[in-house]
Amino acid sequence: MNTGQDVQLDALDSRLIELLAEEPRIGVLECSRRLGVARGTVQARLDKLVERGVIGGFGPDVSPAAIGFGVTSFVTLEISQRHGHDPVTAHLAAIPEVLEAHTITGSGDLLCRIVARSNADLQRVIDQIVSYEGIRRASTIIALAEQIPYRVLPLVRSAVQGRDPY
Repeated sequence: MNTGQDVQLDALDSRLIELLAEEPRIGVLECSRRLGVARGTVQARLDKLVERGVIGGFGPDVSPAAIGFGVTSFVTLEISQRHGHDPVTAHLAAIPEVLEAHTITGSGDLLCRIVARSNADLQRVIDQIVSYEGIRRASTIIALAEQIPYRVLPLVRSAVQGRDPY
């Protein structure tokens, strides 16, 4: 997977991504029918989008709240620089409630999105996170409501604006 490079999308890529986002269970043949292109073209585009890292997966989009994890929070971690990021990341990856972690700039070193069943359960998760000796401090913010869910389709549409249509 190639990340960090300028991947160019065209109108067909955008339409294909949008179709798959709207109907994730649609097949390649139906995509080709709806997009008005050959099945082989759709398959080749899909393969290229996956290879270039534009499409990262085709799995279901699971709602943590729907499976009992109704509390979402963001935790900024300060780590001991002598331990480095890798051991801390390995510790975090072993905690199921840690949904993602990013190295950041600023006063913290890592920003994590975590979920919990309740505020009391959140304390348990935070305690588990900070139990690693390489983590010096944690600062937690509880999300009250999701205003804009994770989305990429507006970005995909924006990436192809001004390009020649397919």
